[in-house]
Amino acid sequence: MPNHAIHDFELRRNDGGNFPLSAFKGKTLLIVNTASKCGFTPQYKGLEALHRDYKDRGLVVIGLPCDQFAHQEPGSDAEIAAFCELNYGVSFPLMAKIEVNGPGAHPLFVELRRRSRGILGDSVKWNFTKFLVSADGEKVRRFAPTFTPEQMRGAIEAALPK
Repeated sequence: MPNHAIHDFELRRNDGGNFPLSAFKGKTLLIVNTASKCGFTPQYKGLEALHRDYKDRGLVVIGLPCDQFAHQEPGSDAEIAAFCELNYGVSFPLMAKIEVNGPGAHPLFVELRRRSRGILGDSVKWNFTKFLVSADGEKVRRFAPTFTPEQMRGAIEAALPK
């Protein structure tokens, strides 16, 4: 199966607008499946810090809420956006709720999983799995939910556009 270019995918913003990844060619992407009622939810604070610290250097943090893990993202897109802004000051782009595994998985996640499969297969195991995509859209590195945004700084610095 051939690679699909990461920048060819389009997402839907939580306000219903289109979010084509082609607009971010040449930028490093940090794509994260998120949830508002998860033990890892405080990672929103660290993701926002990464966004603020690196956005001017070419990092784009993208949050993709997902309710596939223990029903930890039950809210509507508007409720999720309000929760993230109120509790964590999130200003990075939040998308509409998606699925990351199974037959309804968003095609972007199918491609991210395929490019970063592990010894236990390619499925996303839990909320706050992070995918760091190189500025050329070719390399994808996966980080487990337990790997905090703060721990990602070295990998992000190395992946930023030169």
